[in-house]
Amino acid sequence: MSDALTPVQFADLAESIAREGAALAARRRAEGVEVADRKSSIVDVVTAADREVEELVRRRIAEARPDDGFHGEESGSGTGTSGYTWVVDPIDGTVNYLYGSDVYGVSIGVVRGEPDPTTWEPVAGIVVQPATGTVFRGAVGAGATRDGVPLRVAAPASLAETLVATGFGYTADRRREQVAVLAGLIGEVRDVRRGGAASLDCCAVGAGTVDAYYERGINPWDMAGGAVVAAEAGATVRIWDAGGTRSFLFAAPAVADGLEALVRRLEREVLGG
Repeated sequence: MSDALTPVQFADLAESIAREGAALAARRRAEGVEVADRKSSIVDVVTAADREVEELVRRRIAEARPDDGFHGEESGSGTGTSGYTWVVDPIDGTVNYLYGSDVYGVSIGVVRGEPDPTTWEPVAGIVVQPATGTVFRGAVGAGATRDGVPLRVAAPASLAETLVATGFGYTADRRREQVAVLAGLIGEVRDVRRGGAASLDCCAVGAGTVDAYYERGINPWDMAGGAVVAAEAGATVRIWDAGGTRSFLFAAPAVADGLEALVRRLEREVLGG
């Protein structure tokens, strides 16, 4: 296949592959889920389905785009020669998946360059929510949709009227730091939501069901697909270094500057520096 695909064509291919992966994830969820391994801590789990879905997705990408690179949560990276990289989270929200919650997604992002959110050039992003069949889609220059319906970010009038999503890491120390930041934030905004799947939180910003989402320490595969959806729906995307890792913010433009300044100040107070 030629390397000269448009962002829309990349989105078409990614959507087809993500839908297949989502169908497999849903089947395995119906059959029953067990923990296959643990990663950074006892609560950072991986299921056999995570690995199986990523294997399927990686195989389909290799069949269609053998010269592209790959960066996945479960099977690591593979370099390519085309300049494009597929960044994949086979089941984002694994703990939700384990517990039978609907809040998990299959996330695929296509980027130009290395799998580094600070340097890559986004091309297309797909997040499929298997439990509901919902498909979030973004292609650079072509906008974002949910099940084919165009998306647009919300427009909160002030920081005090901003509904903010966030998430927490898997190690005890990071969670304590994140909660300390949240303690300073929660009195300055409308309210806070915690869904447990970064890809869907990004899409929620694009859909306007929250006004912003921030989190410190998420990985490239957590946000690659959803970031395209959010940005193409009009969201501002910000990334900065904090406490030896990165913080990410996806927000309605009206409040992005104020929310970033607040979160960065609170992180400095908690983390030092």
